[in-house]
This record gives sequence, C-alpha cells and structure tokens, in this order.
Amino acid sequence: MMDQDYSVSELVLMGFEGKSLSTPTLRTLSSERPPLFILFAQNYESKEQLIALTDEIQQKVREAGHSLPAIISVDQEGGRVQRFRKDFTLLPTAKQVGEQASPNLIYELARIQAKELFAAGIQLNFAPVCDINTNPANPVIGDRAFGATAEGVTRAASAVVRGHLTEGVEPCIKHFPGHGDTHLDSHESLPTVTTPLEILRSREWIPFHRAMKSGANFLMSAHVLLPHLDAKNPGTLSPTFLKEHLRGTLMYQGVVMSDDMEMGAITKNYGAEEAPILALQAGCDVLCYRSESAALLAMESIRKAISDQRLDPALLKTSIDRVRKIRAGIQLAEKQLPKAERLHRIGAEEHLKFVQDHYGTT
Repeated sequence: MMDQDYSVSELVLMGFEGKSLSTPTLRTLSSERPPLFILFAQNYESKEQLIALTDEIQQKVREAGHSLPAIISVDQEGGRVQRFRKDFTLLPTAKQVGEQASPNLIYELARIQAKELFAAGIQLNFAPVCDINTNPANPVIGDRAFGATAEGVTRAASAVVRGHLTEGVEPCIKHFPGHGDTHLDSHESLPTVTTPLEILRSREWIPFHRAMKSGANFLMSAHVLLPHLDAKNPGTLSPTFLKEHLRGTLMYQGVVMSDDMEMGAITKNYGAEEAPILALQAGCDVLCYRSESAALLAMESIRKAISDQRLDPALLKTSIDRVRKIRAGIQLAEKQLPKAERLHRIGAEEHLKFVQDHYGTT
C-alpha cells in the first residue's frame, strides 16, 4: 500500500471542463486531492477569467491539505499550438523562430512567452518541441519543430528552456524518443519509426540532451513505436526507452510526463485501465489526461494495481517525490505580483512590439 501522505492523484495530470470549477470538479478536488492540472482552449475566455481560475485552483488545492502549490500547465508553444490566444501575445511558429537562428532573440521571445504564462498563474508549459522535422510529410510536427537539423533545433530549444526558467515557468521538452520522422499522427493512430539507434543517439536525442543540461526538469514521452528497438511498446510504455536510454544513456534526472493518454495511439491499442499501469511500470512519473473522467478511471486503475501488487508503491513514491521537489520551488504570481501588473503583462504592448518587429506578426 501507499504511505498515507502519498496519493495516486499525484501521478495524474488532469484536465476538466469549463471556464470555472464546476460542482463535480470541486468534488473531485476535495475527494481525490489532485495537485496537477492541464488547461485547454475550452477553459479559457479572457485573461481576467484565467487568473481567477488558476488562483481558485491553487486555493482549493491548499484547502484540500496540500502544503505545496499545484502545478497548472498548458500547451502554449506558439503558432497553431497556443491554447490562450485572445488577450495574449500571439507567438510565431517554431519554424519561424528557428529561421531567425539567434539564440539571444529566441531567449527573449521565450521570456515574453513565460512572463505572460507566469502572470496568468501557469507553472508548466509543454514547450519547447525538441523533435527534428526530418520527415517533411510529418502530419503532427511540421512547423512545430525549430528546423530539420539537430544543430538548429538544439540551439533554439535550449534558448527556450533558459527563457522560461528565467521567468519562473517550468518548460517541458517533447516528444522523446523523437516524433519528427513519423508519417502518422499519434492523436489518431500509432506511428511507427524505423530510425536506427545510432542515428537516434547522434541526431534525434541531441536537442533533448542539451535541453536537459540547460535545466529542463520535465520531459514528455512520445506515443511512437520503434519496433526494431522495442517490438511491443511505444515510447510512453517502453522501459527500453524511458529507463535504459533516457535514465541510463542520457542520465536524465527530471520528471517524465506521458503525452496525452487519451490519444488514439494509446486508446486504440491498449485498454484504458491497462495503459496507465504499463506507463508507470515503463518509467513515466506523471500521466496526462485531458478529461476528468479518464483521469479518475486512471487513478482507480492505479489503486487496483497497487492492491494486486502489479505496481510497486516504492516506485510510485519516487515519482511523486520528483514532482514534489519541483513543486516546492514554485513561485506563484498571486503572491508576487499585484493583480494590475498580472493583467498588464499578458499581451503587454512591449511584447506585441517585440514580436511584430522580429517576426512580423502579433
């Protein structure tokens, strides 16, 4: 059994419906005490509403008995993947950013990106993409990548990591072991990659490794299958990639976050109750679910697997402690900035001018 001061909800990043906390979600916060959340466009209406929502989440997590802050996350890469658009500075695509090729410029853009998220009450951004766009026909990465070379992606991704950390937001590098050479979209189905191990080490993994050295504490796994290296399990469910290569070869010490466990690559090939068990056994520390109902099902599956001795509580406690260590260092905008300053930072005129001057877009 898990120790009393540990909870399976600390292993699950949960989404929920609505632009405020509904009665069912409030019940979940009270009963399950989840401290990890992800927001989407459906949760966003305006910067005023977002600040009220993130502050309320932090308050409810404190009321549930947590001594550490919640982690509230979002996909705010830029380009087509930007969940908060109205009121926020619209960010260029990673491809545009990579074409500028100036680490200082990329760093300053990332600071703007993180300043606005920090002010909004966000602690974790699922960026930068460390995938190399090695397959021009790739349906999921494309202009989300900083470029088609390891050098270009490494330079840009490391600058983005440093810019986020400077402004108090944790970046999450993604998607390991590499999603750049796929021909299918893992949102819909399970892509297969045949890149040899020596090329993964000398090309695909270089941006990840450098970003780790730049201070990235979060890494997201990819739902891609490399059958010549692990014939059975995609990256998210693969001990080969998460334990042997990521923890071993690359000596990564941070948190491993799964990509969305409700994506087709997982749901169409692995059962909703079995997948979270496989992911935790493989080496994931936190499982991402976009919906509250799926998150609750995952929590129940984890509890049953602990009871059935399929999951080692000591392993899960190690994962929870990795996240708690980061939560202990989180600074909250609500305690550091006046409300007027938080509102000013989001979509600030100087941010819009910077993007317009350097990227021709606002």
